[in-house]
Amino acid sequence: MLEWQKIFDGSLERSLKAGATLFRREDPVKFMYLVRSGQIALERPMTDGSALTLHIASEGMALAEASLFANAYHCDAIVRQPAIVVYLPKAAFLAELQKSPKAALGLIETSAREVQAQRARIEILRFRRVSDRLDAWLDLFGEPAKGGWVRVADGIGVSQPALYREIARRRQ
Repeated sequence: MLEWQKIFDGSLERSLKAGATLFRREDPVKFMYLVRSGQIALERPMTDGSALTLHIASEGMALAEASLFANAYHCDAIVRQPAIVVYLPKAAFLAELQKSPKAALGLIETSAREVQAQRARIEILRFRRVSDRLDAWLDLFGEPAKGGWVRVADGIGVSQPALYREIARRRQ
């Protein structure tokens, strides 16, 4: 467990079903969240009724940590897979970070790795062909563990069937 995650030890916990909403865009930012299990997507509702997925937080990840320095959320938090989150009031979390430079640096490191991953994903999505996207993903991250191809499909912005067709083509 990372130092910043230890701040949540003994904090409040909430279980959420798939499809539930943890917070909505423009809600005031009152809490800092840590995902203990499941998946929660940060989605921005679009004018055409669709949603733009900005991030998917899973086990061990902070949720909407950039909102620590905002008054209101800029997106909705929608549960993709049944989840358990732990949470602290925003002010309490920030106070704990001030007391523990090690925890603060750990959160900065975690956020920096997220930024790196998002920048890589943006570049991968610039490729038009599934084969080029897959090559770039594998070059950066290597083959996923068993069951991880679903995450790769999402990461490179293609459907699972399209990814599996490309994998099958490569095996021939």
